[in-house]
Amino acid sequence: MDLTLLSAFIPTFFFVSITPGMCMTLAMTLGMSIGVKRALWMMMGELLGVALVAIAAVMGVATVMLNYPQLFSALKWVGGAYLFWLGINMWRNRGKMSLNLETPTVTQRGQLISQGFITAIANPKGWAFMISLLPPFINIDLPMAPQMAGLLTIILMTEFVALLVYANGGKSLRLFLTKGDNLQYLNRIAGTLMMGVGIWLALG
Repeated sequence: MDLTLLSAFIPTFFFVSITPGMCMTLAMTLGMSIGVKRALWMMMGELLGVALVAIAAVMGVATVMLNYPQLFSALKWVGGAYLFWLGINMWRNRGKMSLNLETPTVTQRGQLISQGFITAIANPKGWAFMISLLPPFINIDLPMAPQMAGLLTIILMTEFVALLVYANGGKSLRLFLTKGDNLQYLNRIAGTLMMGVGIWLALG
């Protein structure tokens, strides 16, 4: 790999990853509502989605998706509607994701993984970022596979650290609110954030 390009890529991507966005807001919301440990399953799906977007952007699949905007738009609306529905249930203190200290929250792993995956691949800003950012950091005079593997490793590690930061921030907010027996407010804050992510995803 080109070490000069690599040294510039690491701080650039870290800055972009730590910037608030749909996936980071989702991580904070889940850290608040179900805890960091359970939120790891969402992070797994999100990282799979980010990896797919990065590889597809470099391989040119994004061009194919641009030729079928209706499919991409439908995916965004379905994912956004699902997140918005989850947010409504959290606001009303219903559903599996609502925090209840008496009845432990049980959230299926598959649902969390798919939730993170859909949010990642249906994020148009993520596609635009990967398409615009990755090519300048690839040296055409060097083999493509090892460069892509190295960049992808950095992307996933950086993204995972950023997700953990946001999820732990949500956990801290949860601990602060539960001290005063404010579970209803906690669920409403988390539900509002979740609905916001859904709208962001659908209209972004």
